[in-house]
Amino acid sequence: MKQLSIIIVNYNVCHFLEQALISVSKAIKSLDVEVFVVDNNSADGSVEMVQTKFPNVQLIVNDINVGFSKANNQAIEQATGKYILLLNPDTVIEVDTLEKCIHFLDTHPDGGGLGVKMIDGKGDFLAESKRGFPTPWVAFYKIFGLAKLFPHSKKFGHYHLGYLDKDQNHEVEVLSGAFMVLRKSMLDKVGNLDEDYFMYGEDIDLSYRIIKAGYKNYYLSDTRIIHYKGESTKKTSVNYVFIFYKAMIIFAQKHFTSKSSGAFSLLIHLAIYLRALLAISNRVIEKLFPIAFDAALILASLFSLFYFKNSENAIGDQGNSIIYKQIIPLFSSVWLLSLLFNGAYKSNVTLARLARSFFFGTLIIASISYFIDEYRYSKNFLLEGSLLSLFMVFLFRGIAHWIRNGHFELGESKNKKIVIVGSYKECERIDKLLQETNYKLNVLGFITTGNKADVKGKYLGYTKQLLNIVRLYKVDEIIFCSKDLPANSIIEWMTQINNTLVDFKIVPEESNIIIGSNSKNRRGDFYSLNINLNIIEENNVKDKRILDVSTSILFLFMYPVIFWLIQNPKNFFNNILKVLSGKKSWVGFTNTEQLNLPKIKKGIVNPSYYLEKSNHQLPLNIQELNLIYARDYNLYMDIMLIVKSFKYLGKS
Repeated sequence: MKQLSIIIVNYNVCHFLEQALISVSKAIKSLDVEVFVVDNNSADGSVEMVQTKFPNVQLIVNDINVGFSKANNQAIEQATGKYILLLNPDTVIEVDTLEKCIHFLDTHPDGGGLGVKMIDGKGDFLAESKRGFPTPWVAFYKIFGLAKLFPHSKKFGHYHLGYLDKDQNHEVEVLSGAFMVLRKSMLDKVGNLDEDYFMYGEDIDLSYRIIKAGYKNYYLSDTRIIHYKGESTKKTSVNYVFIFYKAMIIFAQKHFTSKSSGAFSLLIHLAIYLRALLAISNRVIEKLFPIAFDAALILASLFSLFYFKNSENAIGDQGNSIIYKQIIPLFSSVWLLSLLFNGAYKSNVTLARLARSFFFGTLIIASISYFIDEYRYSKNFLLEGSLLSLFMVFLFRGIAHWIRNGHFELGESKNKKIVIVGSYKECERIDKLLQETNYKLNVLGFITTGNKADVKGKYLGYTKQLLNIVRLYKVDEIIFCSKDLPANSIIEWMTQINNTLVDFKIVPEESNIIIGSNSKNRRGDFYSLNINLNIIEENNVKDKRILDVSTSILFLFMYPVIFWLIQNPKNFFNNILKVLSGKKSWVGFTNTEQLNLPKIKKGIVNPSYYLEKSNHQLPLNIQELNLIYARDYNLYMDIMLIVKSFKYLGKS
């Protein structure tokens, strides 16, 4: 019998899975362990990565996404370990985590399950590390915010057991499915995960059955793991609200009395609609507030300008009425639409984009007013109003940017000040790769692990000086090289620094991917060191969609004239409608089998289509063409591909 069977269920998180397996491989060197990865039909190359880099891992590949519970059960049925660890792929464990867990359960035979202290990608403690059962009253306190108001109260804070010291070992009620060590003999008695739960709730259900069978669940504070996806992940997602609370209803119906279950179900349904309403409201407010604020600024600018001009030159009540009721609302609406259409409400908007928005809006207004005689006198007002409105919008956005980032500037945020921590050789490798990307980063220097580091170049100091260096240079981001640093040290530094202004990233061993999370509200994110894909930049995504819509409208109006130029004209018309509705794009990848290619809309034509149809010899293979298209993308590329492949736009 093995000491431990580790089971990781994966779905489209290849890079996080790789990092998790690296940390596991370092933690099992002195143990008799078997490792399972169950892949739920990932499309990101996860299976190939495991087969290539971790050949000793027992891989189970599903043709469909069977859910978290069923996937774990598939491996549990094959597991031979005395203990079973259910581990999320977006985690990093310390080198001695597994040894400590096994030792604890060996010395606590009453323990059925064990969880550990978890931190997120910012180094903050995750409250889901220890939880209580969601009884009707506990759920009520959590749903209506009392648990948040009184987190340390035994009565109100029971959901996260906030009254228990996170730095002490405790008996708890609920273990987290992100890291759950289970006694195999216990599972043989109480059963495996309940497959009625597709996602969420299965850990609560199993924890309840463990305690009901007479075992205890423990929280072990002596070791820590990084869990990039904190409990608050996707809380603003309506889909998350429905899935999570549906799981709570299944739990109540299964384990509570019919009377309690009915009350709990009513409470949960109320919570579903309340949380869904809040989620939708938050999204609407988040989207509409900047637009409403700009509308107020533009209206205030125009009314102020008109009042100033009218005080010098009265134009009569009828003129006032036209200005107030027609001209100012018209100008404001057109400029707002132009701002919206030109991507002025995306992050990192530049002054040039704001100016372009007002320029095009002003041209549209001038074109409209040219055909209406009574509006012609307002052209000076139009020009002055556009400049004043642009200035006010820029001014207040700059102030908001200064409040958030500490400097008055629009566009890209200031270059991040970064230090790389690891051996000098590995730091140099990462620095060289970073310089080859288009990311705006400012690598201050290296903090090395050795005692005889090369003091020339970018050397800043030794790891024992890390805290002082971060404070001295006001570092924005720390990149840890896991090849040279044990996870224990990385986690310790993260918790010690624990500065909301400092981000943490990790470079897995022999990898060109940097992984981390700048917010507990996000699953971990990563960026590649050897390629920067322009096609997924926000402005390019917006411009690509604008091009699709504008060309589709143009093709639609010109269809009676140009249809005879197109092969398969009937399907050309269908393609126009598909692109216009957002189902497709005029240009896309040949296919999406290549690793690291982002998901974009399917294209009517692709980067190689013109060459293929024209019998040209392809200078590169299809995948390389896709990669070049994604990396070097700009709007001109799409325009040229549409023009060159024009007669093939009826492709089915």
